[in-house]
Formats: sequence, structure tokens, C-alpha cells
Amino acid sequence: MSDSYFPAWRKVSPDAQGGVVQPNEYMSWPQNVAMGAQHVVAMFGSTILAPLLMGFDPNVAILMSGIGTLIFFFFVGGRVPSYLGSSFAFIGGVIAVTGYAGAGPNANIGVALGAIIACGVVYTVIGLIVWWVNARSGDGANWIDNWMPPVVTGSIVAVIGLNLAPIAVKGAMGGTTFEALMALLTVLCVGGVAVYTRGVTQRLLILVGLLLACFLYWVLANGMGFGTPMDFSGVASAAWFGLPTFSSPVFEVGAMSVIAPVAIILVAENLGHIKAVSAMTGQNLDKYLGRAFVGDGVATMVSGAVGGTGVTTYAENIGVMTVTRIYASLVFVIAALIAIFLGFSPKFGALIQLIPGPVLGGMSIVVFGLIAIAGARIWVVNQVDFTNNRNLIVASVTLVLGAGNFGLQLGAFRLDGIGTATFGAIILYALLRIGSRGKSL
Repeated sequence: MSDSYFPAWRKVSPDAQGGVVQPNEYMSWPQNVAMGAQHVVAMFGSTILAPLLMGFDPNVAILMSGIGTLIFFFFVGGRVPSYLGSSFAFIGGVIAVTGYAGAGPNANIGVALGAIIACGVVYTVIGLIVWWVNARSGDGANWIDNWMPPVVTGSIVAVIGLNLAPIAVKGAMGGTTFEALMALLTVLCVGGVAVYTRGVTQRLLILVGLLLACFLYWVLANGMGFGTPMDFSGVASAAWFGLPTFSSPVFEVGAMSVIAPVAIILVAENLGHIKAVSAMTGQNLDKYLGRAFVGDGVATMVSGAVGGTGVTTYAENIGVMTVTRIYASLVFVIAALIAIFLGFSPKFGALIQLIPGPVLGGMSIVVFGLIAIAGARIWVVNQVDFTNNRNLIVASVTLVLGAGNFGLQLGAFRLDGIGTATFGAIILYALLRIGSRGKSL
């Protein structure tokens, strides 16, 4: 790669290169557009699900995912292929500070937005530090690894899913037996797609499972009279193009103290993303780690300023790159532009709002469970040694603090279970490492 800020992109034919396209390469424009559309489909299910679970406008979330991806692209100079979508790490904190009950728009969204911006500020500061360390010594990735080894990051990620488990179960149970059974049927739909399909369909299990569950709900409710029928009148009357519903942030110290620690979780997610893409492309992207953190942090601040969710790099899109072996960063610019276009369609937003509550409840069970297992996967992939008592204590204490929602209140500053577990894992590991011998993961 050249030393310029942006790479010197060159056109290639995937067929001529064995199907592999590197970040600084691009294909014919029809192929670029097709791949961009595929990445939009990949991120779609999770990016709309997160705002719905928090009472945010999904149109704004889609719009800001596109804008956030462009911001990220600029900060990394187009050298790290990535799509930024709605982060599930914010859900627990947002519900805690707004008291959202899970039905319709979030009446206290402003308080959550101010806190999301604060989280973006913390994240950006961390990124600037890593960027500075990399510029001086090239050791930014190791600096993060020393404070957040796999035993810590795995525990933190797992805690998100465990902390949100009661919310998922409450939403899935609903108010009637039909709603509870429909939620379980939704789980089966996603599970069936995950196990019995292959290739791209399997990679899009959230989206395909969601569509299948909605279809079954329509058959049972609209066709057979079970439950509340789906009302398509809102979709028919919505305009094709128009502005989404923007919201303004409200800054409250208590709310910011609850959600700002999510920055640590986003660092862990982004670090994992950089490592994964480095392994797939055969290029060492650690030197762009600080820039990636800053790009993600700025994108989160911009999103929160207008009513969007916090954003993060998306594993779904890593999956698409793994299957296709196309890592061209310019493809993500096209995906971002497509998302921005969809964000300005009220009809598209009305269609998203049509998703039945029981289906959302079932999807919550699956998604939050997958988050918890993702943490365990970090332990397995990195071969964390749980015969090492330090690792054992750090992981066990972190999981119980988060799952039990252990909170702390110090004046206006307060931490919910995820925040306490996050800081607890980092501090506990650092304390137990003092004077210890031997390497641990």
C-alpha cells in the first residue's frame, strides 16, 4: 500500500484473482453495486431491530448507519473495509435511563441521545490515544490488548446478552398465549435458517428468519384469526420519499454515566473487527486501529445528535466478506449510499414498523443469546485458560455482576449492570495481574 492517506485503488477482475479482492481494489461498477446491495441486506435485520427494541425511529437508524459508514471510511482512509450499523450494546443502558416499556416511540429518547453522544466522546478520546501511541511506537494494539485481553473482552461481550435476557423474555411472553407461542415460533424460524440453509442465506439468518416469522404471523393472525392482524394501511398511505423523524439530545449527567461506559464494549467489538479483517486479507491493519476507533466514535456522536442509535462495526458484513472474499472498501461507500437513500423513505419506515411485537420478542431472545455466546466464542477462539485462577475469577465475577444487574450510584454518577461489569472486569484483571507470574489470556 502507498503512504498516502487514501490508497491508490486499482480495478481488478475477481475471476482473474481467484475471487479475492483486496481493500485497495475495486471491480466493475455493476459488480460493486451488487456487492454494496448485498452488504445492505446483511446489516439490515440487526440495524432495524436495535432501534425498534429501544423505541427509536428505524429510518433514522438506517440513514445514520449509512452516514456513519462514510465517516468511518474517511477516518481510516478507505483502508479498513467495514459497515457501521446499530449497536446492541446500548440497549440495556437506553432502557435503564429512559424507562422504555417496549411499545411505540421512546418518549424519553432525548436523554438517551445525550448519553449516546457522551459515549461517542469517550470512544473518540480512546481512539485518539491509541492513534497517538501508534504514531509514536506502533504499539497501539498491544496497549489495548494489555488492558483488555480475551478473557476480559469475552466476559464483557457475554455480559451484554445476559443482562438483556430478562428484557427479551418479557417481550417474548407478551400478553397472550398466542403471542408467547409466536415468539417461540420466531426462534424456530431463525434456528431453522441457521441450521438448514447454506451460503449467503445462512449468513443473513436474522433478516431471512425475520421475514419468515412475519409471514407466518400474517397467515395465523390475518388469515386464521389468531392474535392482532397486521394492518398495512400505514404502509399504503406513507409517502415514498420524505424526512425521517429527527430528535434532539438532552444531556443529563446520570444518564451519561450509565451509557458512556459502553465505549469500552465498542472498543472490544472494533478491535475484534480489525483482527478479523487483518486475518482475512493477510494485511496487518493494527496501525489503523486508533483511526477506526475515532471514526466509530465520531459516527456515534453524529448519529446521537439527530436521533439515531450508537453505531459499531458489523460482524454480519464480515460474514459476507468471508463468503465472497471481496474486501473492497469502495463497496461499503456504495452500501452506505443505498442505506442513506432508504433512510429518506417513510414508506420503508412504515413497513419496518409493521413487524409484530411477538416477532420482535422472539428475535430478541435469539439476538441477545447470540451476543452472550459471542463472548464465549472469544474465549474459545483465543484459547483462554480457565485453569488459571486469575482468568477464572475475572470471568465469573464479571458475568454475575452483569447478569444480576449490579448497579452503583455515586452522587449523579451511576453505573448499571453492564457498566459495573465492564469496569469491574478491566480493573479486576489489572489488580490480579500485579505481581503475578506467567502469561494469561
